[in-house]
Amino acid sequence: MKRAHRSITAVLAALLLAAIPVAPDTDFRMVHATAFADDGDDGGDGGAASAGESGGAAPSFRGTGARPPRFLRQLLRPFAGTRQRAPRRARAQPVALPSQAEREIVAVGLTAADGAALEAAGYAILSQERLEALDQTILKLRIPDGLSLEDARDAVRAINAEASADFNHFYRASAARPHSACSGPACAPLELVNWPEDMRACAASVTIGMVDTDINPQHAIFEGTDLEVVRISDETEPQSGRQHGTAVAALLVGRPQARARGLLPAARLVAVDAFVADGKDERAAAYDVARALDLLIGRQARIVNLSLAGDANLVLERMVRAALSSDIALVAAAGNDGARADPRFPAAYPGVLAVTAVDRRGRIYRRAVQGEHIDLAAPGVDIWTAASISGARTKTGTSFAAPFVTAAAALLLATEDGLTLAELEQRLSASASDLGEPGRDPVYGAGLLDASGICDAVVETAGK
Repeated sequence: MKRAHRSITAVLAALLLAAIPVAPDTDFRMVHATAFADDGDDGGDGGAASAGESGGAAPSFRGTGARPPRFLRQLLRPFAGTRQRAPRRARAQPVALPSQAEREIVAVGLTAADGAALEAAGYAILSQERLEALDQTILKLRIPDGLSLEDARDAVRAINAEASADFNHFYRASAARPHSACSGPACAPLELVNWPEDMRACAASVTIGMVDTDINPQHAIFEGTDLEVVRISDETEPQSGRQHGTAVAALLVGRPQARARGLLPAARLVAVDAFVADGKDERAAAYDVARALDLLIGRQARIVNLSLAGDANLVLERMVRAALSSDIALVAAAGNDGARADPRFPAAYPGVLAVTAVDRRGRIYRRAVQGEHIDLAAPGVDIWTAASISGARTKTGTSFAAPFVTAAAALLLATEDGLTLAELEQRLSASASDLGEPGRDPVYGAGLLDASGICDAVVETAGK
């Protein structure tokens, strides 16, 4: 009885449809439900009951320019069968990037005799260079076949207790995927930290160092700026991209523009490209970061911006201590590995100013690394800065928060030649706007950078 009822209803529906006037461009076609199910390759609904299950040819309607009347859709609903959703595609898991070179050890402080002994043991000296700041040679070693990386490192350490040896760790720029373009207040993070509007009155002479990817010095935002770009990575390896380095450099010294402007357009910037490309991965090895810091110490940079993050490394730590002992301030991005991640370096080394990122409302960037080592927060979400070739776009990450603290610290150092690094950190922390829990906390550190009054101090000092 039910099958007969359904068949009669289907015939009545077809007759009703034939009697309904439609627009000339309407193309209603009756197809079996099984045919409709086969058309589900766009991820939509499909899987309607077959004609055998429904007791007859269950019509469905597809048209261009019109839909069947509502009463017909209700009338035909029993014949549509059970709709099944297409299975969801599994979300692609991110590919884990290597944290160090596969078969390399980096060491500093070894003697010539130590090097000869290592070569006799099967190690190969891939590269070596004198670090003037340490008055020692840094070596990049290839370990012998059949020896694990851990055992090779321990063997190098055992040769000379005065030397430092570690994996050749990789450090990566602390940037997130680019956001869509913004406008208005979202592109004005300077207001968030009370940055001086007219930097011409605050043109302190200071040399800033920077270790990052390559930079496009031909970008219009660098016209008339004092910018030097030095590539220190191996010339035989693929050159790094220019997106990250150009964006960070533009924030530091780019000339003022309508929607993208540098914080210290009158400063001198020595930018060291220590990165290489490996497919979509861009990274700087500990060997090259140490060499970059040594170069900047030799160029008498007063402060160095390090918008990169990676694992703890004994050789890099030794170079960081050398820079700090030379009264060179180091500002580093906290990293974008998430709130539960271990501290990232060099930001977590004692004496380095570790910077986290907040949005325009002062809310913490969701991927920022947290911990007791965090010193200050600065704008780092939807920051409008230079693109790699021309123009500008927004960038997000702790990489783009670090330049704000670097610029503020540079102004303070220009104010007082005798300002110690400890006093510098105290000044910046004392003037910061408290965020989160009262007092210093592992999310925001001392709070949001506040640059109000810094420019006035520079002007007063210059007038004396």
